[in-house]
Amino acid sequence: MAIFDPLVRESTPSIIAGKLRSAIGRGQIPAGSQLVETELARELGVSRGPLREAMQRLTQEGLLISIRNRGIFVITMTEEEVRDMYVARTAVERAAAELILQKNGGKAVAAGLSRVVKAMKKAADKADLDAMSEADMDYHSALVSAAESPRLTRIHNTLLTETRMCLTALERRYPDPHTRVGEHQAIADALAKGDQELVGRLLIRHMDDALERLTGGGNPEPATA
Repeated sequence: MAIFDPLVRESTPSIIAGKLRSAIGRGQIPAGSQLVETELARELGVSRGPLREAMQRLTQEGLLISIRNRGIFVITMTEEEVRDMYVARTAVERAAAELILQKNGGKAVAAGLSRVVKAMKKAADKADLDAMSEADMDYHSALVSAAESPRLTRIHNTLLTETRMCLTALERRYPDPHTRVGEHQAIADALAKGDQELVGRLLIRHMDDALERLTGGGNPEPATA
C-alpha cells in the first residue's frame, strides 16, 4: 500500500505563466504593452516553446490579447470592464465563503484570515502601504483558496491580477489604511460565526466601496482591493 501521494511538479509553462502574471499585476509589464517572445525568452532563460504555451494560457485567461498581424499585448481595462471584474470577484468570493461554511470550516478559516489582518494592521501602523496592499491581496487569496475549489481559485487568481493592474495604474491607496483593516476583520468574524448572509453583505459592501473609489464614483480617496 502506497504511503505517499506522488509529488506534483509544476510545469515550465505554468511557472512562466505565473511569473508573467505577477509582472503584469505589479505593473512591471504595463497594460497595453506588447510581449516580444525573443526578448522574454532571453530574459527568462527559457526556450520559446514553453514561453509561447505560457502566453497562450494567459490569453485564455483574458490577461493577454492576440491581435492578428500585430502580436500579443497586455489587456487594458475600461471602466466597464473594471466594474465587470468586481462583479465576478464578488460572486467568486461569496461562493468560496459559502463552500467554507458548508464544510463547517468557518472558525478555522477565520483564524487564518485574522492572522493576515494582523499583518495588515502592522503595515497600516507603519504606514507601509506596499505591505498593506500585499496583505490585502493575501487575505482575499486565502479566503478563496480555503474553499478548496480549483476552479474558483483559478478564476480568482486572474481576477486578482486584474485588480492589481487597476490599482497599480492608478497608484491609489487609502490615506488611512486602518479603515480597510476593520472591514477585513469584520468579514473574518462573520465567517467565524457561521453567518453566511452577513458574510455576503459584508463582501458586497467591501467590493462596492472599492469599486466606487477606484472608478472615481465616490470620494477621491485611494482604493485597495
